[in-house]
Amino acid sequence: MESFHSTRSTESHLTSKQAILKGIADDGGLFVNDSLAGHYIDASALAGKSYADIARTVLHALLPDFTGQELDGCIAGAYGDAFDDPRIAPVHRVAAADGTHRAHHYILELFHGPTCAFKDIALQILPRFMAQAAAAAEPADPSAGKRIMILTATSGDTGKAALAGFADCPGTAITVFYPEGKVSDIQRLQMATQPGGNVRVCAVRGNFDDVQTAVKHIFTDQPLADRLGTEAHTLLSSANSINIGRLVPQVAYYFSAYAQLLETNAVAAGIPVDFIVPTGNFGNVLAGYYARLMGLPVGKLVVASDRNNVLYDFLTTGIYNRNRAFYATSSPSMDILVSSNLERMLYYVSGGDTALICRLMDDLDRTGSFSISPSLLAEIREIFSCGWADENDVTSAIASCWESYRYVIDPHTACGYHVMMQSQGNSPERPQILLSTASPYKFPRTVLNALDSIRGSVPGEAGALAAPGKNGLSDFQYMDILSSVSGTVPPAQLRSLDSAPVRFNDTVDIADMAGYVEQAAG
Repeated sequence: MESFHSTRSTESHLTSKQAILKGIADDGGLFVNDSLAGHYIDASALAGKSYADIARTVLHALLPDFTGQELDGCIAGAYGDAFDDPRIAPVHRVAAADGTHRAHHYILELFHGPTCAFKDIALQILPRFMAQAAAAAEPADPSAGKRIMILTATSGDTGKAALAGFADCPGTAITVFYPEGKVSDIQRLQMATQPGGNVRVCAVRGNFDDVQTAVKHIFTDQPLADRLGTEAHTLLSSANSINIGRLVPQVAYYFSAYAQLLETNAVAAGIPVDFIVPTGNFGNVLAGYYARLMGLPVGKLVVASDRNNVLYDFLTTGIYNRNRAFYATSSPSMDILVSSNLERMLYYVSGGDTALICRLMDDLDRTGSFSISPSLLAEIREIFSCGWADENDVTSAIASCWESYRYVIDPHTACGYHVMMQSQGNSPERPQILLSTASPYKFPRTVLNALDSIRGSVPGEAGALAAPGKNGLSDFQYMDILSSVSGTVPPAQLRSLDSAPVRFNDTVDIADMAGYVEQAAG
């Protein structure tokens, strides 16, 4: 049976079920499997298959100790009525009315799940993975007979998607931390109104990197783990993309996107496709790298950043430096300076050099920066390209996409759209797929203000956009105006937040997070 081990050591090996329950390795590393390249999937054979069929093929390769019956149950439960499109992750062609402009540009819509963000695709299935893994635990396994508490740091979308997946899930509890004042109001309300007897939500005074670092330290706090295990019969695990069970379901939508292009004859089998990926924590784009290792014809994986462009600088110079100003932008889920999943990519590209990974991560922890060799950077740049968008670029991208194609995008997707437009001359005939990570209705104020910059370009829209006192309106009123302007319908699960009771108003300092977890477990 194939095994998983830490990016920082090969001494301890776990099954995929054990790795999913554990979340993060004892040494602080992330779980990896050395057999990725050996799991070749023939993408040409996937055309016409359902998303569930494609997910089954991918997950069977990546989670080898799950039986076919177990995977079928997890997939059926995850990708059903909770998604408003039967394709789960449909591909939309970006073209002008005459079909001649941007003929090779596509948008992969990843926001059709219950929380209207791409995290749903993984977080609807992760609780089912964990239930199967817990049921299979041997009596000697530390997880046997214990409640699993999911501990998650979120920069906006992961928290709600995890809450929605784990709420009232038997044998589990979930505690979500988010940086106070640094998520959108809609994102905050999605979390603060979450029903469920096993959920807790808490704001933290700090930015996302502070919160994420504290969560990692909690996971490696052995005295705390011992107390939770003996006094509360609770085992901590993660729903962030540091958990391998959160990461691998995302690989499926890369294969699904390519299959949809094959099905419509937009690409011939074997022809490479570029993917433009808005990302902060590097998990979304890492899933594309996994797909590439497994045989998907990928040309470039283009990393799109916002003003917190630490990944752009790293992919350009080979120097990763988190010692810089942190910016709260209109794309809060990408406001990250410590991209955890970069560690997994470095492990694979370096040929599994655990000593190198230990050195780099130690440098990052001690000094806030690390650097790689020019030869390793050259290897990375063979696979990854990059770009970034400032706030003016985001506004222009939202306006341009609407003006040209009558298609509304959120600010995270706008970062990618800007980068896609900047990079279109590199391989003009190669299809490019932009991953759209969230519904524009999660950020109606930003989106509508961007459209306001082109007020009057569409007959009849000027009056709605120029409504007196618009700046004093609530996000829900912005939703209604955006609906009127664009002719689209706000997702019910977002619009109904207006009347949902707020359950959680807790706020703590970074130093008090571990105590909050212990209290929640009790």
